[in-house]
Amino acid sequence: MAPKIAGLALLVLGVASAAPAQEHRSFHGPQPASTQPYLADAAKPDTIKILPAAPVAGSARYSADRTIYLETRSLKDEPRWALAASDADETTILKDFSCAVGADLTGQPKLAALMARVRTDVRRAVDPPKDSNKRLRPFLIDKGPTCVSQTDGIEKSFDYPSGHTTWGWTVALLLTELAPDQATDILVRGRSFGESRLVCGVHNLSAVEAGRTNASVVVAALHGDAAFRKDLEAVRQEVAAARKTAPAPDAAGCAASKALYERPPY
Repeated sequence: MAPKIAGLALLVLGVASAAPAQEHRSFHGPQPASTQPYLADAAKPDTIKILPAAPVAGSARYSADRTIYLETRSLKDEPRWALAASDADETTILKDFSCAVGADLTGQPKLAALMARVRTDVRRAVDPPKDSNKRLRPFLIDKGPTCVSQTDGIEKSFDYPSGHTTWGWTVALLLTELAPDQATDILVRGRSFGESRLVCGVHNLSAVEAGRTNASVVVAALHGDAAFRKDLEAVRQEVAAARKTAPAPDAAGCAASKALYERPPY
């Protein structure tokens, strides 16, 4: 990447590539107790059974995970590393998709309420297979730098499947329904949101791939819920109106950001 583009990308992200690792914003962080999932227990897919088991030592998948983790440590302090650190804060995800959607959708109340409920469904799909597989994060197997602090919280949570990836791909799928004319850009950004976990060094490739499958399972199940479908239709109208009035993101900044993530980092 040309130095001018790299510098612009860092300016857009507001993150210095040489900055120390940020505090990890766990997907399992605080959430209002009053937020109810859409899916009742009887309708919640069993993601332990649906997802393949995490790779075990000696398998080809396990070897691939280690190879990609070790190779991507060379991205430390590169612009893509700064983007991965920014993506670690999953609470700003709608803003992260602004360039892909063509508008900043933060502050839309119906969309925010739907995403809060969906996030609860995602957590319920992530926690059981994490606890069942108990796969260690890659930096606990092979020492190496990560773009977020290696605190007790992240060290004591498991790798497989990736919660951030599950959430990012879920949001990408839903935004694609709300802005289908931007589907390609949205899904590329959704893919890169998961890849940021590889760059960051906090998840393995198998965990990221499982996260995308997990998200697809959640979204498919959500469409079987009448309350979700009703809310989604209301959000569709809200987003359509917002896209007509919201200022477009900075074109140069969006181009610089896209240059960082449109190609996979491995």
